[in-house]
Amino acid sequence: MDDLKRQLLWHGMLLFLLGLLTGLIEPQFHNLRMGLAAHLEGVMNGIFLLALGAVWPEVRLSPRLKIAAYWSGLVGTYGNWLVTSLAATLGTSALSPIAAAGYSAQAMQESIVKFGFVSVGLTIIGCAVLVLWGLRRAAS
Repeated sequence: MDDLKRQLLWHGMLLFLLGLLTGLIEPQFHNLRMGLAAHLEGVMNGIFLLALGAVWPEVRLSPRLKIAAYWSGLVGTYGNWLVTSLAATLGTSALSPIAAAGYSAQAMQESIVKFGFVSVGLTIIGCAVLVLWGLRRAAS
């Protein structure tokens, strides 16, 4: 089995587990709704990595682009769980108006979380575009 495929599967299960454990400590978060979001982000992003690992042998990209897809997938998924957990802990409302309704934090904390959400959002979109490009019919 391809080493990167196995690593994606391993990280998928680890992130899935982190999402489950986040659900156990959900009542400890400052913002319970964002705590639930962090739990779901961990679980869903873990499943995303498992799916990515499953299709990995079919992704046809140059070695450089394949490594970029791999790392953007890991950074985007772990980062999404981490930033959402941070938002739940701090009670920020940056870029999450529904889950954070009625909450706010210090301006610096809001800025950090906002930067984090934008960064991981762009990173995971980049991963999805690369993988989609690598799965196109012409790539085979």
